[in-house]
Amino acid sequence: MLKLGFNSAILADFGFEHVIRFASSHGFSCVELMCWPSDNSDSRRYAGVTHIDVRSLNDKRISEIKYTLKEANVSISALGYYPNPLDPTPGRSEFYIEHIKEVIRAAHKLDVPVVTTFIGRDPGKSIKENLAIFADVWPSVIKVAEEYQIKVAIENCPMFFTDDEWPGGKNLAISPAVWDRMFEIIPSPLFGLNYDPSHMIWQMMDEIKPIYNYKDRLHHIHLKDVKVYRDKLDRVGIMANPLEYHSPKLPGLGDVNWRGFFAALTDVRYRGPVVIEVEDKAYEGNVTDVTTAILTSRNYVKQFLG
Repeated sequence: MLKLGFNSAILADFGFEHVIRFASSHGFSCVELMCWPSDNSDSRRYAGVTHIDVRSLNDKRISEIKYTLKEANVSISALGYYPNPLDPTPGRSEFYIEHIKEVIRAAHKLDVPVVTTFIGRDPGKSIKENLAIFADVWPSVIKVAEEYQIKVAIENCPMFFTDDEWPGGKNLAISPAVWDRMFEIIPSPLFGLNYDPSHMIWQMMDEIKPIYNYKDRLHHIHLKDVKVYRDKLDRVGIMANPLEYHSPKLPGLGDVNWRGFFAALTDVRYRGPVVIEVEDKAYEGNVTDVTTAILTSRNYVKQFLG
């Protein structure tokens, strides 16, 4: 039913073949593979990771990738690239948008059904202003997706964690109210969500309702938990930088109602990938910690998968 995988960003120090062998040997059926430009200089945590370089994807490399996947009996759940496509800095938005299009074309070549990314946002502008920019920038992306019949799944992370992302964050797709406007502006059924319940928790929203309300837009699922520290929240309030009162955790170690979450996925007959995303700082000390994080997450989630 559900295809269990993980996001490859956590294995940034290893190449494509190693990541796929790791997935195969530990019981994963798919991987979301990161596709940042190989010369990317993004220093954000978990950004700038390249497991497939879409700009050098010739016939030989395509054959090698498909052979590795077939031998390992592992599929690619999505090709992932998470920049800020609405970056107000001159030239950046255009660069990011063009690379997203390249990732979509690569997904077609590799028979991968989904590309995962962010909408982006100018953090200094309002939601209304950003929606107007979105309406100007994003139709060209979805036009390419429709040409190649590739789903585009937008993660619902606000990308507001640190001072440089203040005050609005760097991703517009933060809430059901915004998703509704996005889908009104671009009604294509190929345009949907890479839904991560953890971001709903620290924004004080219900993490289960969107599964029912957006069941036709669930193109990819991230499994990440989050812990809200109520004593810290009581001190700094919701207007503080969010990392002052919450922290990403492994599934089962935070506040997400995973039983209700998976019950909802089965209710709506979701049959796609469910992909573990590790961003828990408690498990970043070394390679052993990283491996432990992936496998601990797998062990917890498998109780809902049979």
